[in-house]
Amino acid sequence: MIGTGYVGLVTGACFADAGNEVLCLDLDRAKIRTLEEGGIPIHEPGLADVVRRNRAAGRLNFTTDAERESSSASFNGIAVGTPPDEDGSADLKHVRAAAASVGRHMSEYRVIVDKSTVPVGTANKVRAAISAELARRKLDVPFSVVSNPEFLKEGAAVDDFMRPDRIVIAPRTKRRADHARAVRSVPAQPTSGCWSWTCAPPSSPNTRPMQCSRRASPS
Repeated sequence: MIGTGYVGLVTGACFADAGNEVLCLDLDRAKIRTLEEGGIPIHEPGLADVVRRNRAAGRLNFTTDAERESSSASFNGIAVGTPPDEDGSADLKHVRAAAASVGRHMSEYRVIVDKSTVPVGTANKVRAAISAELARRKLDVPFSVVSNPEFLKEGAAVDDFMRPDRIVIAPRTKRRADHARAVRSVPAQPTSGCWSWTCAPPSSPNTRPMQCSRRASPS
């Protein structure tokens, strides 16, 4: 998980609680030191217990080493900040930098998951940034970009993750949807039973419907 802000830390810790091995990356050394020492840099009810439990179990770790995070995962989650730019639009420089970091270090197939709150079309920019780095390295490594928008409310984020009312995943094929779904379905099914994904043929990758769903959501 790239980014240990609100979305990244909650998501990473809860994925670990679902039984996955999670490595969270942040370039802020002070923040990573705090997490490694058992501190929590954000206030979210229940999060400290989830982090502590999974640190003790060895499923949740933290690092400032981008190569270690990007080279060792089957999934790379991007959960970095998208502050408003001068014109009010989302500044995607951290998203592009995270994607480029994955492309610089990956050597085998993986799924890159957009978790940050981003405008429609960002998945194509993530794909382009990774492809550019692979081309620079003269490598042809397959990868998939999936949009998995977050629906976490401050003060109830852990509960929202563990008992979601809907789960939205936008891959390019149903096979990749099933791959992502298998990870996200533990430990609970959506309370509403609402799974949603869109699959477009490889010749016309399309994650826009799910990116739109995050913008349209009232939560």
